[in-house]
Amino acid sequence: MESKNKSNGTGHVEALKPHLAINVRNVQESIEFYRKLFGIEPSRVRTGYAKFDVQNPPLNFTLNEGPVNTRGALSHLGIQVRSTEDVLATRKKWLVAGLLTWDEMQTDCCYATQDKTWARDPDGNEWEVFVVLRDNLPETAACECGDKFATVPEAPAEAGSSGCAPTTVEIAR
Repeated sequence: MESKNKSNGTGHVEALKPHLAINVRNVQESIEFYRKLFGIEPSRVRTGYAKFDVQNPPLNFTLNEGPVNTRGALSHLGIQVRSTEDVLATRKKWLVAGLLTWDEMQTDCCYATQDKTWARDPDGNEWEVFVVLRDNLPETAACECGDKFATVPEAPAEAGSSGCAPTTVEIAR
């Protein structure tokens, strides 16, 4: 069978989209979360597997069911947007879909001032949608990524290791 995908002939590889595959304990439970997070249906579901073909931002995202004993080395996942209004619109979409969210506004994290909202999947993977308000801040202290969400009220017990020291954290339902 001939492939309909053709090379551009220049030797330059043009990437279509990144692929991210995560291990999950329960693919059905994770499908429910990611339907709400991305606002789309999976494009493929098989036993122990689901694929979301996300268009905005372009992402080939898959769930692979298997034993998950720890969160592993992954810190967190994020989607950068253009404005605080986009952050707030995403939070509203997630809230309407029934996701628990928490916000960090005007927070200095990873040497930038950002506004962000967060959600956590059933396996403890944390997702942020954020806007960079001020970039390339001077190095004044180490980024304190770690256990801050373990103390956020109503956060699941397996809270993990994303973000940096916030100036404000709000829980929204």
